[in-house]
Amino acid sequence: MGKTPSAPAEMNQIKISIVDDQTLFRKGIKLLLKDFDNYSVIQEAANGKEFIDAIDQNNLPEIVLMDIDMPVMNGFQTCQWLNDNYPEIRVIALSMYKDEQAIIKMLKAGAKGYLLKETEPEELKITLDEVHKNGFCYTERVGKVLMDNLTAPIPTISEIEMSFLKLVCTEMTYKEIADKMNVSPRTVDNYRESLFDKLKIKNRIGLAIYAIRHGIYHV
Repeated sequence: MGKTPSAPAEMNQIKISIVDDQTLFRKGIKLLLKDFDNYSVIQEAANGKEFIDAIDQNNLPEIVLMDIDMPVMNGFQTCQWLNDNYPEIRVIALSMYKDEQAIIKMLKAGAKGYLLKETEPEELKITLDEVHKNGFCYTERVGKVLMDNLTAPIPTISEIEMSFLKLVCTEMTYKEIADKMNVSPRTVDNYRESLFDKLKIKNRIGLAIYAIRHGIYHV
């Protein structure tokens, strides 16, 4: 009896969409992904609206590589729309923005990973693999948080620290958080340092990631 032919490689490939307003960047990422095993680009779009309008219910991407700064519909809006309508689709932000506010805002919108556009191909591959396997990947370069810190049991956190932790996930500055909580900026600094120590986290991005991953703050 002859050997049963194996299924085409395409059937096992992880489907990717690329959403970025820079055509050359999109094409470059698409060429790069051809060198990665098990990944196939099924869609390209120049902005969020174009991406949403072209979504095929019968051929949904598993992962979307998405820019933030795009015309018509930006990455924050598009990521939030996907989180509301297709939560099973995982978004990895690819951006030039290094600031904390952009990263936190994208995580709040539902992104499962955040990479800078200057990222090396090897780091992109690792992030794709981790997001596909585990559902999220926040690299040390961006989050400064080890994965075991994200999954560790929550230490004892006071009610006031919990309130502060939720506000850290917003776009407020630390001064605005102090005003909101009716405390001094120095008191807010004390809350922050206490949580840094308790959670073994080094920066605001880490606090936001921790809060989101543990359900303290709901996106």
